[in-house]
Amino acid sequence: MKYIYWFVGLLLGLAFILVGLPQIASERVEVVDLHTTDVDGEAVNTRLWIVDDGGYQYLRVGADGSGWFSRLRANGKFQVTRNGTTSSYTAVLREDKADTINQLMQTKYSWGDSVMAAMVGGREGAIPVELHPSD
Repeated sequence: MKYIYWFVGLLLGLAFILVGLPQIASERVEVVDLHTTDVDGEAVNTRLWIVDDGGYQYLRVGADGSGWFSRLRANGKFQVTRNGTTSSYTAVLREDKADTINQLMQTKYSWGDSVMAAMVGGREGAIPVELHPSD
């Protein structure tokens, strides 16, 4: 019977590592809501990390892209809610700032950034997305 308890405990621990730890890592520091629309015009909200540098706000997309990034690129304009305030933006890709933005993300999100990087295979090729206010 103790082996069954041990096995169940092992499964629960593994489930926590795969599901719970990334959730805790990603939501424990500032997270913004990105508001985009899909091809059918339906609103899609995505929670993302954000950092500030040189008067701009930055999101970061992995080298392999993502759904939110595809929607953002397809629609041009999008909105971000940060600290309860929603503003409209356009995006400028800043590959030249990858090292700076990766370091700022690591500093701000600490072990959470390390956990997420380990799960996605690192930050090599990550692209900073600079937010420019729009009307």
